[in-house]
Amino acid sequence: MADLPHCPNCSSQYTYADGLLFICPECAHEWPQSGESQAPEGPVYKDANGNVLHDGDSVTVIKDLKIKGSSQVVKVGTSVKNIRLVEGDHDIDCKIDGIGAMKLKSMFVKKA
Repeated sequence: MADLPHCPNCSSQYTYADGLLFICPECAHEWPQSGESQAPEGPVYKDANGNVLHDGDSVTVIKDLKIKGSSQVVKVGTSVKNIRLVEGDHDIDCKIDGIGAMKLKSMFVKKA
């Protein structure tokens, strides 16, 4: 058996490797094998398919979205370019041609 490090959280000797992580079965603590923290600095935003979104990406709307206070609808397949990610309930700031500035939820878009 390989010499695996003890858990930094509870000092358990029963750790095991899984992919790029070490895992402690006693306290469920996980940490990277490389020894340095690889956690992202801020929140990670994902589209409906689980792809990670970044500022400046282009996305496509996957569901008809009614616009509050208006009779307009953002139709399925609408392409949105150059998104900006923000914290909050609606995590995408964008401009949609023919509609204007809007906020969208990342669960209703897919990366183009």
